[in-house]
Amino acid sequence: MTGLGPAAWPPAPIRTERLVLRESETRDRAAFIELFASPEVNSYLGGPRPRDELERTVPQTPGRRPGLFVIERDGTMIGTVEFNRRAGDLRSQVRPDAGEADLGYLLLPEAWGHGYAAEACAAALAWFADTLPGEPVILCTQTANTRSLRLAAKLGFIEVGRYEAWGAEQWMGEVPKHVLVPFGGTS
Repeated sequence: MTGLGPAAWPPAPIRTERLVLRESETRDRAAFIELFASPEVNSYLGGPRPRDELERTVPQTPGRRPGLFVIERDGTMIGTVEFNRRAGDLRSQVRPDAGEADLGYLLLPEAWGHGYAAEACAAALAWFADTLPGEPVILCTQTANTRSLRLAAKLGFIEVGRYEAWGAEQWMGEVPKHVLVPFGGTS
């Protein structure tokens, strides 16, 4: 997996009680466009992108890259969860040289409030612990994004610092290595 170590990509689909985490497929294109165009989804991410631009620029099979899982519920994409190795231009003032894997997620608004983000992120973190044992994982979000802060706490992230970026205060948390446990789901 590029930037995240020696893991083979894509892994077998990860099944949880209600979800499947899998590689993206052509049938997911409309949901990717909706994620990127949604004002609600992007309210803490710099705002939505114009739908007409997305229709022209989003590839037929979007999001197909190492580290990105589509979150599927009942055969339909409801969001994404991903790991990115923090590059030099994305490193915060809190841990500028650490190079951790950064957990990110986006869910369509109709999927909010059902625990899907927690379920998908927990499964992805367990996959990461199985695949890259001992590697640190961080999560960054705006301090104004209270839903994301609650999810970070539920997943076991502990604040390691705050910093200013993109015109807003950012929060950075890390999952202690003893919290990352192997996945108990089925593949």
